[in-house]
Amino acid sequence: MTATAFSAPAITSIESRDPDRILSVRPSRLEGIVTVSGAKNSVLRLLAASLLTAERIVLDNYPDGLLDAQVHVGMLEVLGKRCTVTDGTLTIEEVSPPPGELIWEGRSIRNTLLILGALTARTGAGSVPLPGGCDLGGRGYDLHELVLTRLGARVYGKDGRLYAEAPDGLTGADIVLPLRSTGATENALMIASLARGTTRLWNPHIRPEILDLCDFLRAMGATITVHGQESIEITGAETLNGVTRRVMPDNMEAMTWLIGSVITGGDVEIRDFPFDDLEVPLIFLRESGAKIFREGSIAIVRSGRPYPVEISTGPYPGINSDMQPLFAALGACARGESRIVDLRFAGRYGYLDEFAKMGVESFVRDSTAHVHGTRELRGAAVRALDLRAGAALALLGLRADGETRIADAWQIERGYDKFLEKAQALNAKMTYFDQ
Repeated sequence: MTATAFSAPAITSIESRDPDRILSVRPSRLEGIVTVSGAKNSVLRLLAASLLTAERIVLDNYPDGLLDAQVHVGMLEVLGKRCTVTDGTLTIEEVSPPPGELIWEGRSIRNTLLILGALTARTGAGSVPLPGGCDLGGRGYDLHELVLTRLGARVYGKDGRLYAEAPDGLTGADIVLPLRSTGATENALMIASLARGTTRLWNPHIRPEILDLCDFLRAMGATITVHGQESIEITGAETLNGVTRRVMPDNMEAMTWLIGSVITGGDVEIRDFPFDDLEVPLIFLRESGAKIFREGSIAIVRSGRPYPVEISTGPYPGINSDMQPLFAALGACARGESRIVDLRFAGRYGYLDEFAKMGVESFVRDSTAHVHGTRELRGAAVRALDLRAGAALALLGLRADGETRIADAWQIERGYDKFLEKAQALNAKMTYFDQ
């Protein structure tokens, strides 16, 4: 058994080296076996929820290679938690009650908004650095402010920080979200779990990670009833308990290896594949020519050159916005023109400029991205604008002639556990080197 205790200084030093690395990708056919890790979009929420209790939290199937998870664990250490990883299990224990203020000099992540909510619910006040994460356009924090305000907190920004104060505690209320927001839904669930009385959240974003968080908070002692996409009812508890939980498999990682197998003509066995969470995307992928066979929780993917796709992103069970750069990579290798509409983040097509450097012709008209498939992809020097765009560029590099060099490739490691190690195990010719 091996155990690792995280600390904020160690995380910061790791982060400082990542921006200098380049990911080199050469033509490869993916083949072999890969196991999907715990989900980034779930584990970060569970880490934030650990601040709601003084008791022990244990997370099995913990993706310890995720940079964002490492940053979050560093933040928890600063806030009085001791975090230890042993054989893929993270144990979180409280050394001292959390202060109301997160002082963090390292890279910020968007999950600081959930930390703000958890601190306010637990201590009556919270202060965090303004959130980081992927720059996707249109990602403010107004909906998080709405949630906190409706439950009785005063929220304001000052000197690059966000503050919330509720000296008399938080009280349940009706909250109507003007649009379906994953982050606001998660924050409302966590905050309301320690608020007095009952909270009704209208127009929530129901998706697998949200339902998983609901189960997690129920196990901690909150009473939560989900009324489909209409509303969620949360009755808070005076205190919340510790819990042991397995982190759900990452549907974005599963999609990445699947599409990678399709566009490289590969033969990949993907274990712990979350079929039930990807029903709609799988329909589009099969219609585009992907050959996907199911054996229990294993997906076997065999395919050649795909046909074009026409997709629009939308709330679950539809295609998540995170998936559209991967579908664009699929379209870049297809026989004809693919069309992609992102209804959530209209400015999320910046990666197409990077695709163009590799020979992909595309244009955006009326908020629709038109991507022309080609057989003549060429290696180039490109940049990962965000983690999903970075993964999409890495997949294209597997099909391109020559070498593709991806700058800011640390973005990929923010959201993929052991990405390079797994890619190499699938026969991908990938390696990191310093600039």
